[in-house]
Amino acid sequence: MVIKILTILFLIAILYSLASSFIFLVKDKGEGDRMVKRLTWRIGLSIVLFLFLWGAYQLGWIEPKSGPVRVPSHFKVDE
Repeated sequence: MVIKILTILFLIAILYSLASSFIFLVKDKGEGDRMVKRLTWRIGLSIVLFLFLWGAYQLGWIEPKSGPVRVPSHFKVDE
């Protein structure tokens, strides 16, 4: 449950950074560097989130599982 909460918080922070960079683009008319700083934060947060999820998978904190999509039996590969 903690992993889900952290992931959602990271995604909210990434979206906030993206939205604020758009606002700075409109306000500064492309002249300031605030937009570039926010986009840099967005990239950094995205990389940290990716590394966090990869590390959690490697440590066994999260495991992949099948989603709601059902694969028909004639598409399954016999092992």
